[in-house]
Amino acid sequence: MNKKNNSSPGKNKELKNILNFKTKKTAILVDGAFFLKRYRAIKKIKELDPVKTANDLFTMCLSHLQQKDEIYDLYRIFYYDCFPYSKKRHHPLTGRPIDFSKTKQYLFKIAFLDELKKKRKVALRMGVLDDNNAWIIKPSKAKELLKGKIKLEDLTEQDVKFDLVQKGVDIKIGLDIASMALKKQVDQIILISGDSDFVPAAKFARREGIDFILDPMWNPIKPHLFEHIDGLISKIEKPM
Repeated sequence: MNKKNNSSPGKNKELKNILNFKTKKTAILVDGAFFLKRYRAIKKIKELDPVKTANDLFTMCLSHLQQKDEIYDLYRIFYYDCFPYSKKRHHPLTGRPIDFSKTKQYLFKIAFLDELKKKRKVALRMGVLDDNNAWIIKPSKAKELLKGKIKLEDLTEQDVKFDLVQKGVDIKIGLDIASMALKKQVDQIILISGDSDFVPAAKFARREGIDFILDPMWNPIKPHLFEHIDGLISKIEKPM
């Protein structure tokens, strides 16, 4: 005697759809220097707390996974930055020795990066700070000097800063975008940045079928950039 099949064709079809359902994967790429600058400006905070800053960044990234009626699966959060400068130098105006490894900026950045390392699915992609062994006058003060509004002796320690340039960050972002696109590791890439240097990588990813979203954290972008992205959205609260 044959057993009756109690499952209806409709239920079988629904079960098959559930089993075959594939969650779309998204990778979130964060330009670290840009994030910290915008975060400080939006939150209006002079001295950042490493734990809170790391938590807020992580929460902001996760909020991108909910998109309309669809929830994306997080592939990974890539954070791009440089380790802080740690050498000793003498200030050109006062001759005062400065140990950069003892500064508030250094201590914050190290603690902040350590907090990010603890977060699930967060990967740090570090470039290097290029030491030009030179000091530069802040642009606003340089302009006043050139116009004769102030003299050289009017400058303070805060008006002169050590010249450091990030190296390798932009290329790492571009290579990761290209790699994920070619290997079909993700369906979507979200870039948190305000730099137009991402355009060649974005164009390549889109040609490979990747949905490319830009989060400029409410920073205005140039009109021509809209043709190189599939969407624009900022997840941090809008600055007043």
